[in-house]
Amino acid sequence: MKTNTIRHIIYSGVAALTLGLASCDSNLLETVPNDRLSEDLFWKTEGDARLAVNSLYTDLDSINVISWDGVTDIAHINQSFNIDAYIEQGSYDATSSKIYGEWRNAYRGIRAVNYFLENVDKIPTGNTALINQFKGEAKVLRAYQYIKLAGLYGSVPLITTSLTIDEGRTLKNAPVEEIWGFVEKELTEAAALLPTTYGPADKGRATKGAALGLLARAHLYAGHYQKAAAAADQVIKSGVYSLYDSYEKLFSYTAENNSEVIFDKQQLKDVYPINVFAYLAPYSQKNGGSTVVPTKALVDTYETIAGKKITDVASGYDPAKPYVNRDPRLKFSVFLEGDALPSGITFQPRPTSGTADAIGSTYIASTTGFNIKKYFNAEDFANPANGGINIILLRYAEILLTYAEAKIELGQTDASVLAAINQVRNGRSDVKQPSVTATSQAALREIVRRERTVELAFEGQHLFDIRRWKTAEQVLSGPVYGITYPDNTGKLVTVQAASSNRVFDASRHYLWPIPQKERDLNPNLTQNPNW
Repeated sequence: MKTNTIRHIIYSGVAALTLGLASCDSNLLETVPNDRLSEDLFWKTEGDARLAVNSLYTDLDSINVISWDGVTDIAHINQSFNIDAYIEQGSYDATSSKIYGEWRNAYRGIRAVNYFLENVDKIPTGNTALINQFKGEAKVLRAYQYIKLAGLYGSVPLITTSLTIDEGRTLKNAPVEEIWGFVEKELTEAAALLPTTYGPADKGRATKGAALGLLARAHLYAGHYQKAAAAADQVIKSGVYSLYDSYEKLFSYTAENNSEVIFDKQQLKDVYPINVFAYLAPYSQKNGGSTVVPTKALVDTYETIAGKKITDVASGYDPAKPYVNRDPRLKFSVFLEGDALPSGITFQPRPTSGTADAIGSTYIASTTGFNIKKYFNAEDFANPANGGINIILLRYAEILLTYAEAKIELGQTDASVLAAINQVRNGRSDVKQPSVTATSQAALREIVRRERTVELAFEGQHLFDIRRWKTAEQVLSGPVYGITYPDNTGKLVTVQAASSNRVFDASRHYLWPIPQKERDLNPNLTQNPNW
């Protein structure tokens, strides 16, 4: 769908049409707005329906999913004055623009879907299969937003029709189980309407697999483990998806639309660009932003290539050479000291390195000495703000781990559970971690949680994971640490990120507050506990 890029096409087409109408009007003072199209002129053809459903995809999340990991233990909001940093520090409230922004963007997407579903049947066509496909896509996109809202805020308004301002002021929070029930209904209906695959021109559209995969995610978030396992199993047994052979290249232009991608946000240079390079790059790379950076907590989570935790005395881990003989996903996900950079230099983050990337050299350089490598492509170096890399929102590895986790929580630890975990651990040519053989629920729970953490790092899942695991209070308190390096005496020193101390209050931080702006407009909305 990159060749069709969404609102750019709609706006261009609308502008051309309305300008044409205006030029035919003899009364030039009665102009036709050139940024919109009258309903009397739209909803006439299948092409209108296609343009309208395309526009819904622009409300999907993009690089903001990376920021969600930035307020967890595995990453860090690098500048302490960034609005997201206040969440990390526990010093935010219902007036936070971040809290309001995520809410507003989700409901903007929901409103757009509601409007689409209310109008698409106006189109006179005998091609009901196509219209049903578009309805299925819309339902997937609406369910996606409600999964996010329920995960972030818990009980939220359930809106399925377009509302007037007065109607909006009467809304009440729906119980979170009602939200999960609606999501299940939406995605089940969507799966029945959608094809398993599309032709090249329609890559990026929601498929049956996307509907079922998001259903598996929703059930896992909700703790409906039997249903989560069943939905994930349907995706696995469909035979449509498989792991991409190279984890290193998985987030590159070469690998776009590969067999592992189930659902993504399509981007296109010059037309619908993304600034992910500028957002993540080390400072030395054309003043890269280092907006979100990895932490020592994440780096230490990756096993050795022998499949042992670095805390295991038999692991062979050497603190003086911390990146040697580690799970390859570490070097594919995180910029480590000595890595080559697109400008031709090497990454040297030690405070004593004298480089632009040295910790403390500028407030923009990574304060942990790590930078995110996923989605960082040398092709974007020439114009960092004009990237075109797709942002993956759901991939097959997540489905395998969802299936495994759900079965583990059910106490159904059969061979299929180990097969799913081990496929993620060693099913690619460049990642060959030893297979796990544990059988106890406790051991497998620890393993699958570690796999989700390292496999899906910087993909927006960890915030939701530590909330539902109820581990946030254990991992989200205290200082943020970064690289360990030898000082001028040879003593190993671990960097502590300046001006940052995480705070997590279990009595309220497991849910974000309902934005105060919304409650000012509608006092019927109840606030989450202790906000």
